[in-house]
Amino acid sequence: MNASQGSIPADRDLPQSTGWRELWLKEDWWAVWLGLALVVAAYFLFASGSSLKWIAVTPVKWSHGSELAEHFLVNWTRYLAQFALWLVLFSAALSALGQWSEANRYNLEPPLVALALGLAISNFLRLPGGFDAGFRVEFYIKTGIVLLGATLPFTLIVWAGPVAILQASIVSLVTFFVIYLAGRRLGLEPKLSAVLGAGGAVCGVSAAIAVSGAVGARKQDAPVAITTVILWAIVMIFVLPFVARALELPAGIAGAWIGTSEFADAAGLAAAETYGRMAGTVAGITGTADQATFAFTLMKVVGRDVWIGIWAFVLAIIATTYWERGQPGARPDARQIWWRFPKFVLGFLAASILLTAVTTRYSLADYDKQVVPGLVAPLKNLRTWAFIFCFLSIGLTTRFRELARAGLRPLLAFTVGAAVNVLLGYWLSAHLFADHWQHIGH
Repeated sequence: MNASQGSIPADRDLPQSTGWRELWLKEDWWAVWLGLALVVAAYFLFASGSSLKWIAVTPVKWSHGSELAEHFLVNWTRYLAQFALWLVLFSAALSALGQWSEANRYNLEPPLVALALGLAISNFLRLPGGFDAGFRVEFYIKTGIVLLGATLPFTLIVWAGPVAILQASIVSLVTFFVIYLAGRRLGLEPKLSAVLGAGGAVCGVSAAIAVSGAVGARKQDAPVAITTVILWAIVMIFVLPFVARALELPAGIAGAWIGTSEFADAAGLAAAETYGRMAGTVAGITGTADQATFAFTLMKVVGRDVWIGIWAFVLAIIATTYWERGQPGARPDARQIWWRFPKFVLGFLAASILLTAVTTRYSLADYDKQVVPGLVAPLKNLRTWAFIFCFLSIGLTTRFRELARAGLRPLLAFTVGAAVNVLLGYWLSAHLFADHWQHIGH
């Protein structure tokens, strides 16, 4: 295997520990500190009867430009305060990271508009290459993933029930192995195949980035996987609701199918909400809008997204003990498992544990009524902004002419997995567990 095929780097090029300095010299840890600081601040405000809601502002839904303009006119101070908050947090972190020589070694869902804007600027205006250093794609998504943990307390997993967890587990395992084996069959190296597989099996961009670092993938592998995931996520926004409508699926079943088949949280939520609006208004579609979004959330946001830490840990072990074993210039080293393991996953788990401790005394109804609006929703809004920064940065650093060099094989491998994912998800949602999803929330 030559260098162009992604040969294993020499031992000196593998990630090395910097001791305790990693706690302030790696962006993984900074993502943990920033994310947990926001979660803790949100909790103390919530416990004192206040909330982060004021500063965690996001644009309202609007149908006319005047409505959006009025919203910004009324809330401009809140946006300015939030911008100042992110500026201080990210600037402080990047100032510390900038002092570390390895920080630049490292080369993400709601607003597709931010992605499109970034792509347009990057590919048509040709920004200077030196600008790329400021677009910290991974840093923003890692911070967002830590905040994601705060929206997924373990109590929510219990409330999801065994059916949702079982279905999500089946889909995660099958989709990963289908994409991985298809990639290997097409001649892709194991690490790229694993990154693609994780992107399809778990939570899209987030999983691709986490696994890319865990397995020590090449710098170009993560962007290839990210672009592939986003392309398919956009396609699914339109295809899944259209097919579900043609099949006249009940809202709960359609929501579960979308949660099983989509590759990005925000894109999937958009598809689920689109179908939910048809329930009760389009002939033949039964159920409610809440059933569609609730079933989607249980399947995608709860069931599949929690696999991110599992895949990262398992694949870090496989990469260091199997894929790199016997490669020229590389010595198996168990310490690589820890050095490569995405530290922000620990932040994700810590945030989830913290919210679990906070919510154990609440019922699901009280959680939705009290905890979500006062504690979870503001954190979710801040997570959304972190993802906005990430997707804009992805667009600003993505050049189609560079991605074209990867060829069609990654897209073909992912497409095979997507096809299996959709068919398997339909069978599980509309047949095997149909009764559960049709009556979800009742």
